[in-house]
Amino acid sequence: MEVGKIDKSNMRKIILDFPKQFRIGIEAAKNIYLKTGVLLRPPENIIICGMGGSGLPGDILVTLRPLDVFVYKSYRLPLQAGNGSLIICISYSGNTEETLSSFQTAVNRRLPVITITTGGKLEKLSKEYDVPCVKLPSPYVPPRLALGEMFAALLQVLQNHNLLDKNLIKEVSEVGKSLKSEKIKSRGKILAKKIFKKIPIIYTSRRFREIGWIWKNSLNETAKIIAFANYFPELNHNETVGFEKINEDQVSNEKLYVIILRDKKSSHSRILKQMEITKNIIEKEGVKVEFIDIEGKTLLEKIFSTIVLGFWTAYWLALEYKIDPTSIKAIDELKRRLKED
Repeated sequence: MEVGKIDKSNMRKIILDFPKQFRIGIEAAKNIYLKTGVLLRPPENIIICGMGGSGLPGDILVTLRPLDVFVYKSYRLPLQAGNGSLIICISYSGNTEETLSSFQTAVNRRLPVITITTGGKLEKLSKEYDVPCVKLPSPYVPPRLALGEMFAALLQVLQNHNLLDKNLIKEVSEVGKSLKSEKIKSRGKILAKKIFKKIPIIYTSRRFREIGWIWKNSLNETAKIIAFANYFPELNHNETVGFEKINEDQVSNEKLYVIILRDKKSSHSRILKQMEITKNIIEKEGVKVEFIDIEGKTLLEKIFSTIVLGFWTAYWLALEYKIDPTSIKAIDELKRRLKED
């Protein structure tokens, strides 16, 4: 396999260098503050507006702080957005139309807004309305793989306004030092071979639900395949029953591959038991199920080591299909046709 001919944008190097992104994001956001008097008291909630890869930092923040953070992925603003909200608009390209709509709505309502981007319209509008903007540096990489930069920038912005435990900035910096993408590479390659020509289904605990979605999204965009994700215990109140018709009236059981991302050290004992029982139930229907144990000492280490494994799995799977892992032709076509109006 001639990797260079398939991986035209050298995604391999981007994934290898992923741990360096945290420091880049922190540095870019260090001096970004709302104007004095704009945020007189801690916000009632924090609304993170972002689509696709640019929405992922918010997804991870919800994992760390689930009570007052809302991730919004559409036009305008959600119902939770009120006068006591802080709005953070993230668009890596700066040209995501849904996020631009959210930004304009926030500005029109005179809500506190901060933006994170590499440039584009969002940077221009931020300057026009005098909105604080974290300008992420070049080179431009696929947004889904710029997660480290955007997430670290988001944390630093919140820390700048005393809205985050100071230890989290230190912790994310440590992840950048301890995370060894090179060591995870081979595990992703092995898993990619197992799920080649199959439909992956990613299961997690509720705590890691967003990480399962990130795996799914990465498989969609990088490997260009259909994948699904769900979480325990909710899936055992509906989805497990769906395997009964596998190999009869739907898809062949040999075409499915279930991956359970399991945190053996900190998950509730009943969740771990549900995972074991569910594996057994699904395997009775002839579907392969594999546990992948989440590794790491801290929650952030667990999150990002698992995400990088997902990146590598999707990358190697794209190469198995002999398809460029970076290109996203369907999304590009959608954006082009939306502009035709």
